[in-house]
Amino acid sequence: MKQYIVDAFTSEAFAGNPAAVCVMDAWPTDAGMMRLTVENNLSETAFVVRESAGWHLRWFTPATEVTLCGHATLASAFVILNIVEPGAAEVRFNTLSGELAVTREDDLYRMDFPVDAAREIPVTDDMTAAFGARPARAFLGMDLLCVFDDEKTVREMAPDQALLAKLPGRIQNPTAPGAAGSGIDCVSRSFAPKLGVAEDPVCGSAHCLIADYWARELGRPDVHAYQASRRGGHLYCTALGAGRVAIRGAATLVATADVVAPLD
Repeated sequence: MKQYIVDAFTSEAFAGNPAAVCVMDAWPTDAGMMRLTVENNLSETAFVVRESAGWHLRWFTPATEVTLCGHATLASAFVILNIVEPGAAEVRFNTLSGELAVTREDDLYRMDFPVDAAREIPVTDDMTAAFGARPARAFLGMDLLCVFDDEKTVREMAPDQALLAKLPGRIQNPTAPGAAGSGIDCVSRSFAPKLGVAEDPVCGSAHCLIADYWARELGRPDVHAYQASRRGGHLYCTALGAGRVAIRGAATLVATADVVAPLD
C-alpha cells in the first residue's frame, strides 16, 4: 500500500505537524495498524479505506487509536483531493466522531468539526506544578484548556510530562492572547503524554476547544490561532454555531513510500 507523509497546517515542508496517511483497499488488523504507527513514530498515522458509503478514516497515535485528530484529517484530505481524486473539491470521511467534511478553499483546506464543549473548572496547584506557571483560568471538555495572561509564558514553558499526565483531559493545552499588532489572536501549545505524544506540534482537534473559547472571549467568530511549538503552524478558525467549528489550514507533501511489510 501507499503511505504519504504530509505536513499539516503549513505551506512549507518540515514545519507544521507531520502525519502519515495510508490509503488501503481493505482494513488490516488493528494490531498491524498499531505496529506501523509505532514504526512511523509520528504523533498520528491515518488509515483510509474507500467503502460503499465513501471514505472511512481512522487515527492512531503511538499509544492508542483516538476518536478525533485534526492534522491527520487535514493530511488525509490533502492526499485524497490531490493524489487519489485530483480535482475534487470535497471529501467526506466516516469516523469515530461522525461524518467529517473537508473542502478545498483556494490554498487552504476547511474542516467542519464538532466543538469540544467545556465547563470552567477551578485552577489548581497541580496545574501550576505541571505547567510551571499558574493559569488565570481553566476549562475542561474532552481536553484541558489553561489560559495564561501572556504568550511568552506559553512559548517558553517546559512542562513536567509526568505531572501533565495526572491532570484531567485527553490533551493539556496552555493558551494566551497573541501580541498586539501581530495579527494572531491566540497562541497555544498541546501536550499529550496520555496519548504517547510529549508535544503535538500543531493540534487541530485541540482547537475545537481553543477556538471556541477565543471566539467567545473576543466576541467574534473568526480566530487566527498559532501553535507555538518548535515546528509551528497556523490555524484559521471560525465558530459556526450549533456546536460546530471550521478549522482551515494549508498542507504540503513531504514523502511517498510503499509499505511492503504485511500488516496482518
